Amino acid sequence: MLILRQRHPEAQENSIRNLVPSFDHELVYNVLHGAKNSEHALQFFRWVERAGLFQHTRETHLKIIEILGRASKLNHARCILLDLPQKGVEWDEDMWVLLIESYGSAGIVQESVQLFQKMEELGVQRTIKTYDALFKVIMRRGRYGMAKRYFNKMLKEGIEPTRHTYNLMIWGFFLSSKVESAVRFFEEMKSREISPDVVTYNTMINGYCRVKNMEEAEKYFVEMKGRNLEPSVITYTTLIKGFVSAGGVDNALRFLEEMKKFGIKPNAITYSTLLPGLCDADKMSEADKILKEMVERHIAPNDDSIFTRLLSGQCKAGHLDAAADVLKAMIRLSIPTEAGHYGILIENFCKAGAYQRAVQLLDKLIEKEIILRPQTTLQMEPSAYNPVIEHLCNNGQTRKAEMLLRQLMKMGVQDPVAFNYLIRGHSKEGTPESASELLTIMVRRKVVSEASAHVSLIESYLTKGDPADAKSALDTMIENGHLPDSSLYRSVMESLFADGRVQTASRVMMTMLEKGVKEHMDLIAKILEALLLRGHVEEALGRIELLMQNGLAPNFDNLLSILCEKGKTIAALKLLDHCLQRDYSVDFSSYDKVLDGLLAAGKTLNAYSILCKITEKGGVTDKNSYEDLIKTLNAEGNTKQADILSRMIMASNSKKGKKQASMA
Repeated sequence: MLILRQRHPEAQENSIRNLVPSFDHELVYNVLHGAKNSEHALQFFRWVERAGLFQHTRETHLKIIEILGRASKLNHARCILLDLPQKGVEWDEDMWVLLIESYGSAGIVQESVQLFQKMEELGVQRTIKTYDALFKVIMRRGRYGMAKRYFNKMLKEGIEPTRHTYNLMIWGFFLSSKVESAVRFFEEMKSREISPDVVTYNTMINGYCRVKNMEEAEKYFVEMKGRNLEPSVITYTTLIKGFVSAGGVDNALRFLEEMKKFGIKPNAITYSTLLPGLCDADKMSEADKILKEMVERHIAPNDDSIFTRLLSGQCKAGHLDAAADVLKAMIRLSIPTEAGHYGILIENFCKAGAYQRAVQLLDKLIEKEIILRPQTTLQMEPSAYNPVIEHLCNNGQTRKAEMLLRQLMKMGVQDPVAFNYLIRGHSKEGTPESASELLTIMVRRKVVSEASAHVSLIESYLTKGDPADAKSALDTMIENGHLPDSSLYRSVMESLFADGRVQTASRVMMTMLEKGVKEHMDLIAKILEALLLRGHVEEALGRIELLMQNGLAPNFDNLLSILCEKGKTIAALKLLDHCLQRDYSVDFSSYDKVLDGLLAAGKTLNAYSILCKITEKGGVTDKNSYEDLIKTLNAEGNTKQADILSRMIMASNSKKGKKQASMA
């Protein structure tokens, strides 16, 4: 047989000429019949005619009209039909019927009616076949009034309706909920001595089921059997569907048992109709039996969504084993299982505390990458994956939980709850690097983090002995709008201090104070001392200023004493100078310690400078210190400074004498 392929028309025609020197009816018909593409079929149809290779017959015209009608190329089909007389081919009623039905299937009812009318204009004989086609088209679109008019026209033309005609009319009236009209035509049918058949009764039963009048539906079922007409699987399925729709699922089960009793086997539609009703009525044990029967007969339902309802229904009823059997049934019936199906089971296993079963399902889900299947329509819900992620993270299996989240992320999931579980899980398991990587992803994608996740990450770094990373994690926590508590600041500062990272600890201290935490003065004192001893005097003075602004005064006397003892006289000098400039409270004995230290270190001019400032502030020092310093200044040739200092002392003593006399 010739097979039409997508090729250039001329090349295709030449190839066909070379292959087939002559064309007969059977060949042309078979080529048209086997064409998979309506456009190719039309090209071939026109080519063989145009090339003079074949003169089309009634059958080939009928075939091309059928092909074009099925492909909704209705204008082409119409042109071919109307051009038939020019080719010497007589019109055939079947061709018109075919095109009327094609327009009807496309929803273009008016065109169907016009074609019907045109048949009369062109003198094409119309039989009951044409009328039936028209009735089906217009009734499908709810044009029952028009159908009545054409039915009466048909009778006037002397065309007798058949059983099929009445079946169509009854079907159409029920479709438009015109029950009385349907019953009237049913009675008229019998009055014309046209015996209703199984199709007629099925139509009546279905019609009453549509309007939920099950009493009447069952009445016609009884009448049908009374006429010795054997109900079919369609009859029983229709009744089952009607009872399910009307909320009478027990009656639906009754009819299911009856049909099986009479040897009528339920089909996929029967089962698909009944199962949703059983789920709605919470009859999950019965649903389980029906499903097992379907698996045994290897009958899959028409709608795969019923499995979602079965899973949810069995879980709601607490039948977890039956729910697991639903998933097995899907696999046995070759129904594609999706992430959402697994999710329902995983969620309910977790709710029941059956975490091992949940994890076993999760392993299959991850291994087979079911979440990533492009055809997936039922995704895993947060209520399913979050509980199992929490369980894994709390039980040392955070890596597996991350594999699940990574697959979910590829499907666009950015669940903050899951992310935070994973950060806490990795931190708890001593892998803060993995937690930090996830936190970076969260920040980049603007996923909201929880304070507890940040705290767990910081504590994990501290436990691991990585204070610098802990400090970075602390900064990230603050940047994300979370305020660390007082103890966390202390833990980070202590860890940094113990690791010799005094300046980094100092920066944490500054952040803590800026955030309003006014505690841990003992640790603050150690940090200030270390800064001063290491020569970071300006940084220390800056921190002191911040402390004073927050109403926290360090022990200056203790700091000055330690600096002097350690021989850090310049640091002591700068600290004392800072205190004098800002009138901070310093004990007079500390002045002497600093002066003694400077003199001992040979820093005479520094001692002179600070002593001048002390004197200006009215500070009282040991007289011997003055005398020793004046002698040293003179000895070193700094006579001007010695003279200034002597006069300052005399002026100071004079003020004291006058003050004492005044007091006396």
